[in-house]
Amino acid sequence: MATESRGSGDKPTSEETQDWEAGFDGGFGDVTRARLSAEEFLSALERSSPPATPEYRDDILLVVSELAANAIQYAPGPLVLTMRRTFDGVHVTLSDTSTTPPAPRPFHPGTGSGGGIGWYLIHTLCDQVSVVVRDDGKDVHAFLPW
Repeated sequence: MATESRGSGDKPTSEETQDWEAGFDGGFGDVTRARLSAEEFLSALERSSPPATPEYRDDILLVVSELAANAIQYAPGPLVLTMRRTFDGVHVTLSDTSTTPPAPRPFHPGTGSGGGIGWYLIHTLCDQVSVVVRDDGKDVHAFLPW
């Protein structure tokens, strides 16, 4: 289950619109929980700073879902989603327990094997993507417009 930072009241606090963190145990339902957590952050952010276009919100939610799905599939154990408002967008970080950096896989449509498109999709939607490997896992950083 997630642990999240959040304020109270109708108007979001500056902390709510600047930093958000949620931790998950790494189970399959955590893709949905990560997306819902991201939606909560973005809803608070929208009240104080609407996106330049509605598609930016959808792009961020899709990237969070893909990052969480990849972490659950390839990294055993807990993961942490951090979201931060930046000058010109939103910085998403997903931390997991695998020290192996993500890599593109071949995509074979029509074969029924599935997969292979998420990492390409993340790179297409983001202004910048980087991976920082730590001794105990890695952080995948994604910068998206807002």
